[in-house]
Amino acid sequence: MERRGFIKSSSLAGIGLLPGFTSIAQEKTQAAKPFNLSYAFHDGMFSNHGGKDFIDQIKFAHDQGFNAIEDNGMMSRTPEMQSKIGDTLAKLGMRMGVFVITSDNWHWKTSLATGKQEYKDLIVKDCTKAIEVAKRCNAKWATVVPGNYDRTLPPDIQMANVIEGLRLGTAILEKAGLVMVLEPLSDNPDLFLRHSTQTYMVCKAVNSSSCKILFDMYHMQRNEGNIIANLDRCWDEIGYIQIGDNPGRNEPTTGEMNYKNIFKHIHQKGFTGILGMEHGNSIKGKEGELALIKAYRDSDDFL
Repeated sequence: MERRGFIKSSSLAGIGLLPGFTSIAQEKTQAAKPFNLSYAFHDGMFSNHGGKDFIDQIKFAHDQGFNAIEDNGMMSRTPEMQSKIGDTLAKLGMRMGVFVITSDNWHWKTSLATGKQEYKDLIVKDCTKAIEVAKRCNAKWATVVPGNYDRTLPPDIQMANVIEGLRLGTAILEKAGLVMVLEPLSDNPDLFLRHSTQTYMVCKAVNSSSCKILFDMYHMQRNEGNIIANLDRCWDEIGYIQIGDNPGRNEPTTGEMNYKNIFKHIHQKGFTGILGMEHGNSIKGKEGELALIKAYRDSDDFL
């Protein structure tokens, strides 16, 4: 799946002098002020400044005012690295965002909509494994995608199958206090979950504290728009939020979405959770990373 896009840009003069931004020369002695909301970056987003090692990237981002990470591929890391990430976050006072509950054939190939026993067994297996991963890295949320439609079955039967499968997963996760967050996506029309209101209905039917919505604003802008109104409609079932401007799926200020207004609205609703930076950098290299930090500073300046 295409997850990153890059475009060329220019003229970043003076970015190190922006209020709240720590220049690279200052980063060793003076950390930037925290953001108003808790934005979580991912591995590679600051690799030109922090280096290839994710731990070093975490330390760099912390110095720039970020206080959370997310890592889709956490379950594929070694247990030692999972623990090292968790320990680093704890020492820096940072939080762990989502990782993806996944097997090799999960997501597009897997479909809980089919009602097949093999997929029921798979979600039980993966949720069981996810609990151990979450303990090592201090995670509270994990992403789940039910998979594609099964065009051989009536829609209502598929919905019932998805709900049943998710209940099997939440029965395991509830005991550990881990929350699956269901993500409606825009990647292709065959995906079962595509809209926030549909996902809201699923969460209400599953009826578990361990089943909430991952409201990815990039995907929802593409599928339905009306971001603030749909956030409000689904608010009591939203457990996690992700960011990405459209078009391009890059940092705020690079597309059509008014993220300053969106962030202000989320803040005014009292959101204390994590907003994952599930997007690419619009510009390559170090200047792109500085531009990303500036974009978040500008968009977060709503008070």
